[in-house]
Amino acid sequence: MPRDMFDKRKKDVLGKLDKSNIGQWDEKIIPLCKKLNSKKNFYTTSSCAGRVILLIDSEKKAPNLFLYVAHDKINFKNLKKKLNEIIQNIPPQTLIDFVSCKRSPTPKKLSVIPKSSSKSLNSKNINFKQEPCGLHIACRNLEDAQILLDKARKAGWKKSGIISSKKRFIIEMFGTNKLEFPIIRNGKILVDDSFLKIIVKTSNKNIEKSWKQIKSLGKVV
Repeated sequence: MPRDMFDKRKKDVLGKLDKSNIGQWDEKIIPLCKKLNSKKNFYTTSSCAGRVILLIDSEKKAPNLFLYVAHDKINFKNLKKKLNEIIQNIPPQTLIDFVSCKRSPTPKKLSVIPKSSSKSLNSKNINFKQEPCGLHIACRNLEDAQILLDKARKAGWKKSGIISSKKRFIIEMFGTNKLEFPIIRNGKILVDDSFLKIIVKTSNKNIEKSWKQIKSLGKVV
């Protein structure tokens, strides 16, 4: 891509409003994103520091499938409360990071589940997902992309690669620690409290690993 086109696209992308659910960068990944965006040959197009979600099982992706989103570590008590609300068919309220161990002074409103889907919520199949950190980065040329990829892999971002090379070179990068399994079927929680506590502990450990990977990459880019 010509230099002026890359610079124009970078300016346009970074100047747009954030269309993600939380409407801003995750706190833990802000320093890394700012550092990448300060460099003339890179800019971020999406980012996530890691998260835990409960979502309606569906083959198609849609914003209203998300019943719960936490971009921080979680705790057993509030997660169990949310699961009980789902099976009791309590209409979901505006999604907030209310299960975070660390309380935010200004909770981030995410989205509202439409009433049509909340009426029969307890009949839906619900999945638990703990996702690792992730980044999509536009690079000026192939050489820049390869250099960044090599640094990312050394910093622990093992699932990384170039996913686009036509109009621009885009790197997709993910951490490797994640969990995903069905947690509610036919209006019943599929796991007991002991197992759920193990899941909470493992998820929090994975989230911490994602934060370490973010810091490691920030030291070498």
